[in-house]
Amino acid sequence: MNSRRMIEVLPARPSRDGADVAIERVAVMKRAGVDPLLMVDELRSERRDDFSGGFPPHPHRGMQTLTYMKHGGIVHEDSLGNRGEILGGGAQWMSAGRGVIHSEMPTQDTRGLHGFQLWINLAAADKLSAPRYRDVTLAQLTRLSLPGGEATLVAGHWQMGDQAGSGPLTELAERASLADIHLRPGASASVMTPDQENVVAYIYGGSLMEQGREITRSHLVVTNAGDQWTLEAGEEGAQLLLVRGEPLGEPVAHYGPFVMNTAEEIDQAIADYQAGRFVESAA
Repeated sequence: MNSRRMIEVLPARPSRDGADVAIERVAVMKRAGVDPLLMVDELRSERRDDFSGGFPPHPHRGMQTLTYMKHGGIVHEDSLGNRGEILGGGAQWMSAGRGVIHSEMPTQDTRGLHGFQLWINLAAADKLSAPRYRDVTLAQLTRLSLPGGEATLVAGHWQMGDQAGSGPLTELAERASLADIHLRPGASASVMTPDQENVVAYIYGGSLMEQGREITRSHLVVTNAGDQWTLEAGEEGAQLLLVRGEPLGEPVAHYGPFVMNTAEEIDQAIADYQAGRFVESAA
């Protein structure tokens, strides 16, 4: 076995987005070792004022979003006519493709909110494909019992020790896989990681021990190549999102909600949105 090792640790930065929603963000759009992951946002607050404004209607093109809620609820609506509530433990995937306009607003009864949104890149050949959407409930997610904890599988096929399973979001698994792992204090878990894929971990609770270093919450751990990664929890346990993905190896041009390959394609996305062609193309 060729074991993975940490090569970089990236901190999340406090930010505001949408209608002044408080988030912690790790933007990795042009960083080695993370492709096809573009960004990780964590939303966590017990104060409704931090997120009450939500994310009013806004466009996307050329990328996918994966929203995973731990606590609270978000209502998704888009220009395709989709509407769905993402409640605590559920997930929602959207491929913006050639263009979609959507909103994400907290449910009226949400008092505290904790969730994540990941941006996953689309290959150049898929950036102008038809938009797609799917949501899954907590009951639809797959759970694995580990010797030192448990894993919730959202997308992709995973093997952890002698346990294996697949998450229900097979659409996302065309390009990336996501698992939510909880480890008890001092426990460890071995995860099989295809050598050709990039693998990162976002720590949102407790800490992870790596090469004698304790990595605390709100940090993204980037690894080198290898077909296995042994995760070791700190003294307070560890809660983390594990993301795998086969790199695209394509240029990234980014402007606001648009992710394309060239500046010219970004200009075209802006022009198409301003001309109202996003709704027409999604119909």
